[in-house]
Amino acid sequence: MSAREYDESDVRVRPGRGSRPRSKRRPGHADAEPAMVTTVDRGRWTCAPDSDATREPVVAMRAREMGRTPVVVGDQVGLVGDLSGKPDTLARIVRVEERTTVLRRTADDTDPVERLVVANAEQLVIVTSVADPTPRTGFVDRCLVAAYAGGLSPLLCLTKADLTDPGPFAAHYAELELPVLITRRDEPERLAALADALAGRVTAFVGHSGVGKSTLVNALVPDADQMVGRVSGVGKGRHTTVAALALPLAADLGGWVVDTPGVRSFGLSHISRERIIAAFDDLRAIAENCPRGCRHDDAAPECALDAAVASGQLAPSRLESFRRMLGSGQ
Repeated sequence: MSAREYDESDVRVRPGRGSRPRSKRRPGHADAEPAMVTTVDRGRWTCAPDSDATREPVVAMRAREMGRTPVVVGDQVGLVGDLSGKPDTLARIVRVEERTTVLRRTADDTDPVERLVVANAEQLVIVTSVADPTPRTGFVDRCLVAAYAGGLSPLLCLTKADLTDPGPFAAHYAELELPVLITRRDEPERLAALADALAGRVTAFVGHSGVGKSTLVNALVPDADQMVGRVSGVGKGRHTTVAALALPLAADLGGWVVDTPGVRSFGLSHISRERIIAAFDDLRAIAENCPRGCRHDDAAPECALDAAVASGQLAPSRLESFRRMLGSGQ
């Protein structure tokens, strides 16, 4: 056999790993199980599969393909992996469903960074005490603006009514058609009305520290302290005073309560005046007749809202309430 002659065509060079074409196809995760995020802590998300509080909570991490997609309490997500909820198990969040509502805030009015607090809550309960600490309309107004802008239905809950008459403070919101519930420490039966308002819905609670927000949550949620301990143990988390946490209401009521940390301020630098007025159907229709660029405040020339008051179409007290709230935003 004669020796074979070789040339460059006989050389077979295996391409390096960096030169291999990378597929853009990603798994669809059609089998991902739906779940609701109940708390977030340092790169781990605790979830309730099928939004069912009777199942063991599942701790999950964010799948690599999701990048830095934000995932917050209340988000409806898809989970794959170990969903048993056993100790030391970890699932993956592979998608976040489209949000129906969002509650956002900034640290203050100079902070450009929005913080997404809760997703998919149907209503926002603004908890404030009528005494000890003294109530502030400014804080309530800001929470109302955030609720309207995010698509949540607001509800004002006045606590500690056994200390002073809640009527004068509640009167500030009479013209906004804002539901107001009043609780007293010496009349626990008043909680029944609040429980009925929460039944079957996902509700976020917000309020200053010391107004009785956590007391209300503990009264409404069976074994709340034990649930907090169980979730914190699974997710290596912290107490609910520093992190939002979704807790299930009693089985006969259904629904969830999202307890948020006590806040000192509610920044609104991310919300425009147009988004605020859009939340009021009657005022929005009137404002369509305003001059371009109208700010709708007391100093706005030829504002259609003032003309509506002059003609009797709009109550002066309603416009006053609206402008006070408008002054809380941009």
